[in-house]
Amino acid sequence: MLRPMRTLVTGSTGHLGEGLLRILRGRGGPAVGLDLLASPFTDFVGSIEDRSLLRGALKDVRAVIHTATLHKPHVRTHTRQAFVDTNIAGTLALLEESVAAGVERFVFTSTTSAFGRALSPPSGAPAAWVTEDVASIPKNIYGATKTAAEDLCELVHRDEGLPCLILRTSRFFPEDDDSAAIRDRYEGDNAKVNELLYRRADLEDIVSAHLAAVERAPRRGFGKYIVSATTPFAREDVRALRDNAPSVVRRLFPHYEQLYADRGWTMFPSVDRVYDSARASQDLQWTPRWTFAYALTRLAEGKVAKSELALTVGAKGYHAESFEGEPYPT
Repeated sequence: MLRPMRTLVTGSTGHLGEGLLRILRGRGGPAVGLDLLASPFTDFVGSIEDRSLLRGALKDVRAVIHTATLHKPHVRTHTRQAFVDTNIAGTLALLEESVAAGVERFVFTSTTSAFGRALSPPSGAPAAWVTEDVASIPKNIYGATKTAAEDLCELVHRDEGLPCLILRTSRFFPEDDDSAAIRDRYEGDNAKVNELLYRRADLEDIVSAHLAAVERAPRRGFGKYIVSATTPFAREDVRALRDNAPSVVRRLFPHYEQLYADRGWTMFPSVDRVYDSARASQDLQWTPRWTFAYALTRLAEGKVAKSELALTVGAKGYHAESFEGEPYPT
C-alpha cells in the first residue's frame, strides 16, 4: 500500500490523471493535479513547460506521476514541434524542477506505441512477443518524443539520482478503435475484451501499476516496464496466434465461444503481437485484476467487463471538436 505522501499528478484532466487522483484522494493522501484544462481534479492550470507554475505545484511534493502528454490521436491535428514542446521539453522541465524541489520518486507514463514498427511483423511471420528488451523503432512523432522523454528520465536519474520508473502502458482508452475496419466488424466492448488477451488493460490496473511504481521507485532506482493485462499466451503460441488466434483461445478457454455467441461477439482471426508484462508484475509486485479470464467471469455473471473506476471516469476524447465517422483523424 502506498504510504501517504504529497503527490503531483500531471495531466489531471485526462483518463489516467483523473483515475489516479480519484484513488489517491479516496485514500486520504494529499494529491494535487496539474493540467492545461481546468477540472475538479486540477489544482494548477497551465502548461507543463511553465517552470514557475511547476515550482508552485511541486511545493512539498515527494512523488510525481507524469501522465501529461500529446497522444497518438493528436498526430494529425498538432505539429511535430508541439509534440517536442510538450512531450520532450515539458518532461525535461518537470524532471529538473522535481530535482530542485527534492522530489523522492518520479513515475513517467510512456506507451507501448514507443515500440513502433517493431510491433508489426511482416506478412507470414509469427506474432511478435514483446518484452522490454525489444528495440524501439518509432513510426510517428508520438513514439519518437515518448522514447526521447524516456531517455531524459534515465539521464536525470543517472546524473541527479532521482528514482525514476517508466511505464509503457498498453491500450486503456474507452473510445472506439481508430481502425474503421475494427469499428465496422466488432462492437466496442467485443474488441476491447479481445484485446485483453494481448494488448489492453483496464484503467483500474493502469492506476494500480502507477501507484506500485511510486512505492517501489526508491528501491528500483530506474526501470522501464510494459504495463498490460497478463496474457494467457506463451511464447510457443506466436505462430498459431498469427495463423488462427481463435484456435489458441479455444484451447485455453473452451467456454469462451458460447459466452461470445450469446452476445453476437467474435474473436479476432489473427493476433500480430503479445505484450508480456511479467517484469512489471515481478519488480513492482503488481498483479492486474482485469484479465481476459476475469472478463469472461464477469460476462458469465451478466456484468460488464470493465472496472467501476473506468466506468466512472468514462470517455473524454482527445479533441475539443468532433470528427464525423471516426473518433479522431487517422
